[in-house]
Amino acid sequence: MKNYTIFVLILIAAWMGCKKDTVSTQASVKTETLQGNITQNTVLNANTHYILKGQVYVKNNATLTIPAGTTIYAEKNDTAEKKTVLVITRGAKIFINGTADQPVVFTSNAAVKAQGDWGALVILGSAPTNVVQGNAMGLPVSADTQYGGTNASDNSGSITYLRIEYAGGINPPAEDEWIVDKVAGLSLNGVGSGTKIDNVMVEHSNDDGFQFVGGTVNATHLIGYNNGDDDFDIDLGYTGKLQFLISYRTAASSQALRANGIESYTDEVPTTNPPISRPVISNVTIIGPQGNEMVKSNLNQAVYIRKGTEFALRNSIIAEYPQGGLMVCMKTRPILLAGVYSEFKNNLVNADTTARAFCWDISTSVIPDPQLTAFATNSVNNNTVIAASSDLKLRAMYSSGAPDLTPVTGSPALSGSDFSGPDFSSSFFVNTTYRGAIGATNWAAPGKWAVWK
Repeated sequence: MKNYTIFVLILIAAWMGCKKDTVSTQASVKTETLQGNITQNTVLNANTHYILKGQVYVKNNATLTIPAGTTIYAEKNDTAEKKTVLVITRGAKIFINGTADQPVVFTSNAAVKAQGDWGALVILGSAPTNVVQGNAMGLPVSADTQYGGTNASDNSGSITYLRIEYAGGINPPAEDEWIVDKVAGLSLNGVGSGTKIDNVMVEHSNDDGFQFVGGTVNATHLIGYNNGDDDFDIDLGYTGKLQFLISYRTAASSQALRANGIESYTDEVPTTNPPISRPVISNVTIIGPQGNEMVKSNLNQAVYIRKGTEFALRNSIIAEYPQGGLMVCMKTRPILLAGVYSEFKNNLVNADTTARAFCWDISTSVIPDPQLTAFATNSVNNNTVIAASSDLKLRAMYSSGAPDLTPVTGSPALSGSDFSGPDFSSSFFVNTTYRGAIGATNWAAPGKWAVWK
């Protein structure tokens, strides 16, 4: 009996030891709330469960460092002015150090996630804009929301391998985008060229995917996937360079207004206040919903240039947009047709007719424009219009899992690029022989960073 009692006690002790270890393991996964102001240098921990709550400001020249593998869950709030937002103020910095296998992820903390659950990641810099002093749209007017200045090389940190999900919820878009308070999934306001941005995906934003508001920041390898408004929105004197962009939609926009792959304007009037918006962009692939090129479906143009923008877009692929590959607003049209400041060159445009590929805007109508067509298809610009029924020969342009936009044998995208001239011969651009965002290596292949869901 004595031996039996000892045996039972040993079993109980062993069971208690196992139970203690289990509790300890669960307790090791910490949960922390990020809220209010971050005023000193802060490094997050990939093994901690972070809840981002309300409007959080990194200020006082502090740095926020987020290591690879960190997930930040933004608190869902249905009240616009209480939406969760992370704001990096002027002088502060953010360092997002994700990798392809261990990205940093910002997502909703809702059990059932939806577009607009939270606001945005907003970065405010001191690079030039064409307004004297700006306050980030959708946020309270204060010193903490100001952006812009005179330092074109301003440095707000670096971002590599980041995915932002279910953001864009500050306020819904309105018919006049100028007056609406909004933020994109990633909103870059007056951010300077000293800032590094590479490999960022924004998906299921209720508004724009990426917003470049003035500034000079350059960026590469960006993906906008099924966002509610424009995937790439450019405003107020942005003059940076962009390469390897994907704008991809499997369905109509969630918003009943013009949603485009790329939209750019200078300001409301437009004025001639410098700097004039002039994005210089190469190697974009813009794909609308399959078979929807003749139906508006809350989508407009692949590239919509308006209100004084001077732009340069080359070596890109455009397909399946209901109102054509390129639309130019009247207030921009003379600048475009002069061919001095703006260019649209060496692109592949997939459209039902050449006439519908290039349009212009009169009031609320969209009209095929013979002059714009002539400009876009002359021997200097060398754009190629491919019938909508033709095959661009991308490996899996549409897929139930994820697209593979790699050009295969016989694809017109395998050649025809041009990087001549001072803008595109810049050391920033990687000279490719192919057109579009993807070459032989599919950097947007589904994995832990690029998640197509």
